Amino acid sequence: MARNWQEWHDAYDDPTSSLSQRLRVVTAMIRAHLNSAPPGPIRILSLCAGDGRDLADAARGHTRAPDLSGYLVELDPLLAERARVNLRSAEVDVAVLCADAGSSANFVGLGPVDLLLLVGIFGNVSDDDVHRTIAAVPALCRSGATVLWTRHRREPDLTGQIRHWFECVGCRASSFVSEGVGRFAVGSECFEMSDPDFVAPVMPGRLFAFRDDLW
Repeated sequence: MARNWQEWHDAYDDPTSSLSQRLRVVTAMIRAHLNSAPPGPIRILSLCAGDGRDLADAARGHTRAPDLSGYLVELDPLLAERARVNLRSAEVDVAVLCADAGSSANFVGLGPVDLLLLVGIFGNVSDDDVHRTIAAVPALCRSGATVLWTRHRREPDLTGQIRHWFECVGCRASSFVSEGVGRFAVGSECFEMSDPDFVAPVMPGRLFAFRDDLW
């Protein structure tokens, strides 16, 4: 049976839930990026963005909120509309696309971005899809961009391999927050590409597809 993602988001309303704890970490990492970003526009792409509260909460009242632009991609129509409401309440001018974030046709050409959010994806897709999505980072990000990602640490714990895959595509680990095996993990990577002759890889048609059998 397919997961009801609207009901799943209800756990965010419980401040003691694991999701709420993870949200606080993600929000803090987004704010850290806003705090350190150089002057000028900050372009964002969030895949499987849900109701967008991570970005909205981080940007609400922040002096860099007017500099934000870009897109949140979310397939569920109700969650996409909630994301629009959350962003408007935070006075953030970021568009919401109601579309399948696993299909690159829905966001190709929207980069390069300064902040890429891959939150709530890696625990719901195959290992191959995780690898494929990370391999697309150079095609989505400009040099110096921040990439935020999440993954549970239930066995088999893939977080070590995920961090290695990010390193292989030119990312430097900035932060890794986890309470240990069996809990959630949130990672922050800085994409660094200093080669002036670098050519971004061709974006595959599909990066990932959610799998019900992983729950």
